[in-house]
Amino acid sequence: MPKKDYYQVLGVSKNASDDELKKAYRRLAMKYHPDRNTEDKDAEERFKEVGEAYTVLSDPQKRAAYDQFGHEGVDPSMGGGGGGGFSGGGFGDFADIFESVFGGGARCSSSDNNRAFRGSDLRYDLSLPLEEAVAGVETKIRIPTHTVCKTCKGSGSKPGTTPVSCTRCHGTGQIQMSQGFFSVRQTCPNCRGLGKRIEDPCPTCYGQGRVQESKTLLVNVPAGVDNGDRIRLSGEGEAGMNSGPPGDLYVQITVKPHDIFVREDNHLSCEVPISIVTAALGGEIEVPTLNGRVTLKIPAETQTGKVFRIRGKGVKPVRGGPVGDLHCRIVVETPINLTIKQKELLHELAVTMQERNQHNPKESSWLDSVKNFLKT
Repeated sequence: MPKKDYYQVLGVSKNASDDELKKAYRRLAMKYHPDRNTEDKDAEERFKEVGEAYTVLSDPQKRAAYDQFGHEGVDPSMGGGGGGGFSGGGFGDFADIFESVFGGGARCSSSDNNRAFRGSDLRYDLSLPLEEAVAGVETKIRIPTHTVCKTCKGSGSKPGTTPVSCTRCHGTGQIQMSQGFFSVRQTCPNCRGLGKRIEDPCPTCYGQGRVQESKTLLVNVPAGVDNGDRIRLSGEGEAGMNSGPPGDLYVQITVKPHDIFVREDNHLSCEVPISIVTAALGGEIEVPTLNGRVTLKIPAETQTGKVFRIRGKGVKPVRGGPVGDLHCRIVVETPINLTIKQKELLHELAVTMQERNQHNPKESSWLDSVKNFLKT
């Protein structure tokens, strides 16, 4: 029976890239794997066809020979480069598929036997007020974690006893597993790859080699931290298994919203309300900063939205650089709860302002724009 075209087997064009070939191969190999198609006798043949096609097309030299001479160019019996099996790059990609089907047993190594396991890293969310984030602070945190058992010193065995060799894997930490026509070594489920079992467990940790406790740590938060910054405390994570090293603790910073200030990178901003009198005539007002008050001069005829910059009253970057500024945005406040006399004075002011019609340039410009728009 003549062989099928390799490009048709994989369902790709003759101009398919390496990534397209790999994606097609992985999809079809998963689909036709014999252990997933125990009721389908044709699946194994299709599986072999897919593997053979990919082995040829994934090799640049074999692919060139196939494109020029067809199957004869890669058939060993015809003097070609050979095309069957899962050799070369094809087997590496097949190992990925085998791992996804059977849980990763194809990549176990005997060098993992009896190895120590590093403890897990931990995360602690620390919420700080803006003042402490900007200035820096030392604070204490209390975290639950696994620590090395003091009774057995991490061995898991009762003091005076030692673990024994695992009877299932005979101390190797691995067992031979067969899946269809493949045979691989997998981690021993009895000893979890350690190659030994604890017959007489420690009465404190029950054979785990570590116990759960809470501990208090002092965290030095540097000045200028912001949302998302992390502080790493080396060796303060969970204790390792089988006398392995501990993990690390990562303190994740969150800065609480402030009643007055908003942080924008290394700058701070705030809104400063002023009266219409101060806005019109000018004056001096006091504005807050994170380290005291400063005097801000308001020039006459200041409008809402005007931003004044106070240099050096922002945030010093945690990674170095110049201190940011404080941006004060002016908001002209409309007076409320006016007395009759105050209303009369405002009416008199409005009359005098209308006579000259030059005191509200933005309003006049806007009205002119409206008139022009309505004429069109």
